[in-house]
Amino acid sequence: MTSAVDISELGDIPAEARLPTPHGEFRIRVFHEESTGFDHVALTLGDMGGPDPVLVRVHSECLTGDAMQSLRCDCGAQLDAAMRQIQEVGWGCIVYLRQEGRGIGLHAKIQAYNLQDRGADTLDANLMLGHPADNRDYGVASEILSSLGISNVCLLTNNPDKISQLQNLGINVVERMSIIVGVGNENRDYLITKVDRMGHDIDSDSLNGTE
Repeated sequence: MTSAVDISELGDIPAEARLPTPHGEFRIRVFHEESTGFDHVALTLGDMGGPDPVLVRVHSECLTGDAMQSLRCDCGAQLDAAMRQIQEVGWGCIVYLRQEGRGIGLHAKIQAYNLQDRGADTLDANLMLGHPADNRDYGVASEILSSLGISNVCLLTNNPDKISQLQNLGINVVERMSIIVGVGNENRDYLITKVDRMGHDIDSDSLNGTE
């Protein structure tokens, strides 16, 4: 069932511009979600028309990982790797969603970090705060991809729930490409929890540092 998300471009002047990066020159385009007030971003490089499935990363905001290079997670490394892979292929899209902390927000996410410092794993920390283990909704991502003319994708993800949600929302996930990067001592338990309790597809050799 398609999510009823209302997205519009902001302002009379299109919220779209070139964005030079270390991984090439992308186009950045802002989408506004009226139901939440959040602005989401699509980064595109090259032609979204194919003919092959478009390489896509649907990436949820992580201030600590993306901007501050935190080693508690693999988020920043995944974003960097996705941009690099898209540049190498020559075309692709990153949908950057304002869903901090798996959708629980920054304040609750740092509270969850506090509980993790006391011994809770990442899933139980969310539950202890009264939040779902994963509160993300990819309806807005499907709307953004559709508005860009993207229907067939090669999805950069280890998360089967992301694939399932997007497919149910009308996005044809033709292929899945693993994105296993940034594994280290600080986030190994976090990644093991993703595998053991959330069903993420990350092979044990990668987690053991023997990939």
